[in-house]
Amino acid sequence: MKTFTKYFFAFWFLAFLLFAYWQINDPDPEIWVSIYLAAALFSVLAFRGKHPIIPLSIGIFACIIGAVYFFPDSVWEWIGFELENKDLSMKTQESEEARETFGLLIIALVLSVSAFVGWRKKQSITKP
Repeated sequence: MKTFTKYFFAFWFLAFLLFAYWQINDPDPEIWVSIYLAAALFSVLAFRGKHPIIPLSIGIFACIIGAVYFFPDSVWEWIGFELENKDLSMKTQESEEARETFGLLIIALVLSVSAFVGWRKKQSITKP
């Protein structure tokens, strides 16, 4: 299990660095590059076996709040639009916000895995 989680967090560390790089051309790069770099930092900490529960919880909560804020009116409409155009370039502000929503949900999911691993680790230490 330890090996799997190491590979899991190594993958997400690299993915979040790539996501941060892609955000450089975004209309608001200072926000999104910072968010993805923070997610990469949490991933590298998790890779090293460090799972700071309180900062992870704050990050998870912030990502969920952000995802709710950006959540598109119709997810299926957005997905249909993306599939129909077969083009990943930003066409509308709504498509950009929908992508940001799912980026935040991915970060929340990865941080949740780290928090769970940290919680389990703490439980195994405190149990006799």
